[in-house]
Amino acid sequence: MTPSTPTDTDRVSLQIGHSPDPDDAFMWYPLANFPNGTGPGGKSYKPLIDTGRYDFIHVLEDIQSLNDRSANGELEITALSIHQYPYIADQYALTSCGSSMGDGYGPMVVSPKTIDLDAFMYEGDPGSTPKLAIPGWRTSAWLSFQLLMAEKFGYHVKQGKKIHAEVVAFDEIIPAVTSGKYDAGLIIHEGQLTYREAGLECLVDLGKWWTDSRGLPLPLGGNAIRRDFAEQMGEICTVLLHSIEYALEHREASVEYALNYARDMGADLADRFVGMYVNKWTLDYGDQGRKAVRQLLQEATAAGIAPDAGEIDFVDPA
Repeated sequence: MTPSTPTDTDRVSLQIGHSPDPDDAFMWYPLANFPNGTGPGGKSYKPLIDTGRYDFIHVLEDIQSLNDRSANGELEITALSIHQYPYIADQYALTSCGSSMGDGYGPMVVSPKTIDLDAFMYEGDPGSTPKLAIPGWRTSAWLSFQLLMAEKFGYHVKQGKKIHAEVVAFDEIIPAVTSGKYDAGLIIHEGQLTYREAGLECLVDLGKWWTDSRGLPLPLGGNAIRRDFAEQMGEICTVLLHSIEYALEHREASVEYALNYARDMGADLADRFVGMYVNKWTLDYGDQGRKAVRQLLQEATAAGIAPDAGEIDFVDPA
């Protein structure tokens, strides 16, 4: 349903979906709107920047759930995996700000012991093939792992080869691996900084592999605005950009808020994690970031992993 064009006095409520993670919490802290003690820690928050005519309603869910909701066009603004974009490109356009890019680092496959990556592939019955826990079928972590397997071992989803993998909630992957339920895990978010404490070793860093081999950052997550807000996209994107700018300019307060979603991380570690994924790429993809998104999705199409996304739109601030 196409919304009516608001007047200067109209208030427009926008649901903004994002993960309950330190980096997302950090950059949207200036938009936090939790009255009457409904915010994290039972506190109240109000926006710290001018949001214009817009009231932002925060919807916090894991990235796979947000990917699923984007398929139905449920949220006006949503974080999503770049892997998901080809499936919802007719409903959403990527904003030029708000991206998460792995610049020489990114999702990792971790395990208590050394395992050759090709051991996860099988044809027919998986039998005793090692099993990998992954955070979601449409996550960019899973996409980049498949691309690595295609490049190194000839994996192709349309040619009968499979990878023995199951979806596990991202924050349960490390415990699932250490318990022995899975032989390895594909980790995202702060697990990239804490896996050693669980006695695990890194089998491959997908962000490092991608940057070393392509000379580009690895596109992981982005933010998108539903296309029925076509006339307001630039205006909304401006507010989003101002939120990220304010968070970076008021880093200490923003990190303190992000600690509410840091899952036992201390301030120093949370600040380090935020710095990995809220940076110059988050302010704007830039030419290299846009090129990286196009290349990732083109390679996904060539490997039979995702449909052709066509021409990729990037909404700029008004």
